[in-house]
Amino acid sequence: TIQRLKSIYLFSLVTSQTDDKSILTVHEEQPGKDEPSDEGVCNIQVQVDFGDSKDRKTFTVEEAVEAIGFGRFQWKLSMLTGVAWMADAMEMMLLSIVTPQLRCEWRLSSWKVAFITAIVFIGMMVSSSLWGNISDKYGRKLCLILCMLWTLHYGLLSAFAPVYSWILVLRCLVGFGLGGAPQSVTLYTEFLPIKSRGISIILLGVFWALGAVFEVLLAMVVMPTLGWKWLLAFSTFPLVVFAASCCWLPESARFDVLRGREDKALDTLKYIAAANGSSVPTGRLIANTQTERGRIRDLFIPEYRKTTLLVWLIWFCNAFSYYGIVLLTTELFQSGSACSGEWFCNLECNYLTIHDYVDLLWTTLAEFPGILVTLWMIDRIGRKKSMAICFLLFSVSILPLYACTHRAVLTVFIFIARACITGGWQVAYVYTPEVFPTATRAIGIGTGSGMARVGALITPFIAQVLLKSSVYLTLSVYLICCLLGTVASLVLPMETTGRSLQESTQSTMEPKNMERPHGSETSGTGVDRYL
Repeated sequence: TIQRLKSIYLFSLVTSQTDDKSILTVHEEQPGKDEPSDEGVCNIQVQVDFGDSKDRKTFTVEEAVEAIGFGRFQWKLSMLTGVAWMADAMEMMLLSIVTPQLRCEWRLSSWKVAFITAIVFIGMMVSSSLWGNISDKYGRKLCLILCMLWTLHYGLLSAFAPVYSWILVLRCLVGFGLGGAPQSVTLYTEFLPIKSRGISIILLGVFWALGAVFEVLLAMVVMPTLGWKWLLAFSTFPLVVFAASCCWLPESARFDVLRGREDKALDTLKYIAAANGSSVPTGRLIANTQTERGRIRDLFIPEYRKTTLLVWLIWFCNAFSYYGIVLLTTELFQSGSACSGEWFCNLECNYLTIHDYVDLLWTTLAEFPGILVTLWMIDRIGRKKSMAICFLLFSVSILPLYACTHRAVLTVFIFIARACITGGWQVAYVYTPEVFPTATRAIGIGTGSGMARVGALITPFIAQVLLKSSVYLTLSVYLICCLLGTVASLVLPMETTGRSLQESTQSTMEPKNMERPHGSETSGTGVDRYL
């Protein structure tokens, strides 16, 4: 035996297991005494859940979401996140409407006109990863509210821009706010059960299509009478609606669990269950906890490196092609024909006519059939094949534009091309949050969105500048880009159809006791706290 030293205290832990709790008894023995006395013993009884009891049920957030199902809560959430999506679409769509007006009013060159569009995407490109980091570290709700209020503020201010330099600064700040709009998909995805996830996120794209159509209809009324400044002001209407309703927006239960706020996560799940007329599974909520969240380097761990790079390429190709076809629509309509000879002579300033707005409306309506076709494909053939088919069909739709076509034929093929690229981009919005875990989901979408803005930043100089030199070269750029997107979609290492959302990049599960009074402070297990 080792003799006791007077300066050392010895502690022994004695536990006894009852039916529903563990009792931790701490004996503090003072050295130098042969027999224990009442003065030398401190008995402390603490209720501790060791998390190893086999006779008690446990459940995860994923299992709770599946048990609660899709109901009234998800419908309300889809309305609110859809409004944010609608606002994003309107701010993007007005670029192709306002720039021809500014070209004539301020006598701008093609490069300056293209830069008005590009500056918005510069702001989005810079902020997308930042908003993703904020979302992963501080919450999806906070991120989404901040970015929407930011966009509303500078969107209204841009309506008062007096000169070219001011419109550049203010629209760049608008773009900075819009860089966080994809986080609405992050929040929405984390409340959806597996069977409803693909269809629900695709249907969220209906709000984007509605926003684009509403912007064209608004421009038809406002532009000929009140002018572009009033159009910029009225285009912030969905942002006003969001600002008035955002107090209801809940925080993601998956995010709360990941940062150790299990009580709040359970409260959220109970609220959702009550709203949907169902119940939360019985037992304890267990989850992964991860303190390091929202790190870009986590996207490049061996398991995700290839996926990250391919997802970035797919987002780039989608945005480059989508905004390219949107800008090409007004440019080709203004030329009067796709014939190269007539195009080269048509370099003077042209305002959009009512006929141009009608044709622009028809091509914008193409987003609805694109969404419907994608709804049919996404769960039948999977996410990867759906994206590949959409890219390939876009490339095929571009081919007839090489010929000298009439305006009606031009409208039809632009309609088909826009439907295809809209559907493909919606599938990317489904695939990306599914393939990344909760700890990096927002930064995954944020960096993907950032790469999309790089494509959107480049495309005005192709669709509005290079087009002046060569129609054929311009169309070839978009054709090759979408063929690359087709290949990238097919070689993705993981198909996410029917797959549960992964919570953490860490593989170990840390059980957390949820059957404790709300607001009680625990960290890890009770043993961790008292040793």
